[in-house]
Amino acid sequence: MLTGISSQLDPDSVWSKFSSVGMVESVRSLNGETTVEIHYFISILESNARQFGNSIRSHWGIENSLHWVLDVALREDDCRIRKDNAPQNFAILRHIAVNLLTQEKRVKRGIKNKQFLAAMDNTYLLSILALA
Repeated sequence: MLTGISSQLDPDSVWSKFSSVGMVESVRSLNGETTVEIHYFISILESNARQFGNSIRSHWGIENSLHWVLDVALREDDCRIRKDNAPQNFAILRHIAVNLLTQEKRVKRGIKNKQFLAAMDNTYLLSILALA
């Protein structure tokens, strides 16, 4: 009976390779206020809590560093674009910009400085856009 239900819920067997479920409790204190969030993850990892924890920390490290770059270099948090699909479209454009500026290795500067240089020098801007 469960096999029939499983095949109805997942006809392409997309979820068949997953072998574990993990839970992470995140505690955050900001301005004297503490919040607790619980996140659930499905994984192909066997029962290995250490590896699961390392994977989650690695994921959030990448995620946090990207958000820091988007906020500091591209001032994403200050953006007031709110109508229709524009916020998602501009988020995609910002991610493309960060990826292209990160790929550019000729100038040894941070993303914010590379962005400024690209705004001032069309030749440099074209060299970045050629990476796409």
